Amino acid sequence: MKTEKLTIRRIRTRAVNAPMKRPLRTSVGAVTVAPLVLVDIETEEGITGHAYLFSYLDSISAQLRGLVQTMATDLVGQRVAPVDIQQKAEQRFRLVGTRGLVGFALAGIDVACWDVLAKSLGQPLAVLLGGEVRPIPAYNSNGLGLMPAEEAADEAMELLAEGFSAIKVRLGHPNLETDLRTVRTIRSRIPSGTILMSDYNHALTVAEAVKRGQALDSEGLYWIEEPTAHDDFAGNATIAREVKTPIQIGENFTSVREMGAAIAARASDFVMPDLERIGGVTGWLRAAGIAESAGIEMSSHLFAEVSAHLLAITPTRHWLEYVDWADAILQEPLHPQNGCVAASNRPGVGLAWNEDAVRHYSAD
Repeated sequence: MKTEKLTIRRIRTRAVNAPMKRPLRTSVGAVTVAPLVLVDIETEEGITGHAYLFSYLDSISAQLRGLVQTMATDLVGQRVAPVDIQQKAEQRFRLVGTRGLVGFALAGIDVACWDVLAKSLGQPLAVLLGGEVRPIPAYNSNGLGLMPAEEAADEAMELLAEGFSAIKVRLGHPNLETDLRTVRTIRSRIPSGTILMSDYNHALTVAEAVKRGQALDSEGLYWIEEPTAHDDFAGNATIAREVKTPIQIGENFTSVREMGAAIAARASDFVMPDLERIGGVTGWLRAAGIAESAGIEMSSHLFAEVSAHLLAITPTRHWLEYVDWADAILQEPLHPQNGCVAASNRPGVGLAWNEDAVRHYSAD
């Protein structure tokens, strides 16, 4: 099928609250269910593209759905052309900007459009983009929130048993001593050679981040993620300069321009853009080019199903963050093996809804 004939007939949204195997307790609160907004783009030619958005809060799902439907009024009857759609949206929303929830909604439309294009050519997204589906090194991020040290060590072993050799622990306890005890207790239990990342979820001041980071330098952490405010590039640069353990940021980049500014400021050693915030597939491709030109390793944040395709064609690909939060409503969830995750070989981005489960977990 020729892609220039693909025309948007309808854009549909639905809200679900997908169950999580383990609650995730971070320094900014606990996540016990995954509020998702499903986006379906139906075409006149009979191909439907899928995407999902993570709302973070159940109350935000309705706002996201409203934004997608607002955009849909302009898109019905238009050609499935994700780059053109992004450019037109930037013009329409110039006065309010395309960051925040507006950007989330656009990203969902973008991913669904790319799904349509890949399906129309009978190719997985990675192949459409000039690469191939391949195993991507992944860490299990389905747990290890803030909890007592012994419980964290038990959960670390559970996460490794799910087919991984890398995991991530959330830190940001009331004091440094508890952070250290947590890391050391986990280390004492997990096999030698296991990669252990950490994530502060923006919990610390710059001075406290330097203090805790330097104390953790001897604990063998692979990286320290989001130690302070995500948009304080100067502060993050200070931490990266003063702490030996690599600093990871990027899940909150809301544009490739912002990512470029962070790299220019040397705010981190690695970057990990989020599919929903960076602009969907179109934004990711631009971000990957920036990372390549800077020679900086690029990992993913959430959205493992699509991110596995995109990391496969990212020149400086690093780690895939694996969460299974959408598994309950998918026909074919991903299957981690030997510490890696490979994207689906089916045409498209690899998302297909289990409609019975979608109805069961409906938040409408």
